[in-house]
Amino acid sequence: MTLESFLATYGYPAIWIGTFLEGETILVLGGLAAHQGYLRLSMVILSAFAGSLMGDQLFFFLGRRHSEYVLKKLPGWRSRIARAHQLVGRHERTTIVLFRFFYGLRTITPFVMGMSSVRVGRFVVFNALGALLWAAVLGTAGYLFGQAAQAFLGEIKRFEKWLLAGVLGVGVLIWLVRQWRRRRRPPMAGPPFPGK
Repeated sequence: MTLESFLATYGYPAIWIGTFLEGETILVLGGLAAHQGYLRLSMVILSAFAGSLMGDQLFFFLGRRHSEYVLKKLPGWRSRIARAHQLVGRHERTTIVLFRFFYGLRTITPFVMGMSSVRVGRFVVFNALGALLWAAVLGTAGYLFGQAAQAFLGEIKRFEKWLLAGVLGVGVLIWLVRQWRRRRRPPMAGPPFPGK
């Protein structure tokens, strides 16, 4: 299977799944693939928007309905919940729109919002706005990265597999570092945040 046929077959579903789970790297790769003509940038952004929106709505629901169960299964989250709760308490709407851009708080913030008094309707509206902004910014960043690489390297078709592998490798490395740091962080005792 060639790179072109692989991306044509699995590109958009991979972006949807990757952004449903977390996904900055897969979205940048999607933008780069769009620059190379394998995917359409508008569809990359739409797939990322849908994946991110649905994933974060799921975490909001888990926080609202199943927070105690989730925290028993993932005790390492307790150390980040207080930080996310402070952001939500001080800047609720801004946090809902921008939390995807906060390092280390991408998954935990919608969960905390579900645990808090944030209204479901408000979260849905601002979450959709934030998902669209995030998908557009990072998808376009990947596209522009492709343009910059082409300006620097000339015709990048001969380097595209190395570029894609390099971006993927950096993404995997970032993910591994995050996992390592999460495991080393001791779980916080006591309630997840004041009032809970």
